[in-house]
Amino acid sequence: MPDVDFDIFSSTNFQLRTLATMHPIQCKCGAIRGQLEGTGTHNRALCYCTDCRAFARFLGKAPDMLDKQGGTEIFQVAQSRLRFLQGEDRLAAIRLSDKGMVRWYASCCGTPIGNTMANPKISFIGLIHTCLDQAQMNEHFGTSVAVLNVNTALGNPKPKQRGLLGVVARFMWILVTSRISGGYRRSPLFTASGLPRVVPKILPAEELTRLKSAE
Repeated sequence: MPDVDFDIFSSTNFQLRTLATMHPIQCKCGAIRGQLEGTGTHNRALCYCTDCRAFARFLGKAPDMLDKQGGTEIFQVAQSRLRFLQGEDRLAAIRLSDKGMVRWYASCCGTPIGNTMANPKISFIGLIHTCLDQAQMNEHFGTSVAVLNVNTALGNPKPKQRGLLGVVARFMWILVTSRISGGYRRSPLFTASGLPRVVPKILPAEELTRLKSAE
């Protein structure tokens, strides 16, 4: 059985997973700047899936994005809390397949921004750690990190999975509250008609295979 932190369902822990202050967002060259605003439930997790690694390799950012076993640290929040202050015209996006997530990045310098679904009503974004303020991450997001998709981590021994149930519970809370409140309509990443603000590039299957074979 996975090493799961069952205590995440306590009211105390749930409150510790809320964002209570502004947190800056920035691409490496500074052309894109923004922030997270207000309060809201969030997840902090290390994901070892092959898709996250393929995205890092597509951008040429694997050394910056991935840990030694190929994990990407991601921070899931409601899209309505995201505000861009400048550089929205530098946003670009890809999908690893025609049914894959929309993976946003800075066209200016290749900094990954985050992952969303193509459906605007599933209104979360998994922000990639490299666009956040490293010095404030523990203060603003806490130090508890879930570990997911460990079977596809690189090397051995594999990391131990933990925190999955809590991640699912908080993820569902983000989606439900965004839907009920209408917050999903305030996403800066989608137009009023529900389309991504930029047309994502669909990665050719052969390119995805190449990126994933570089294990």
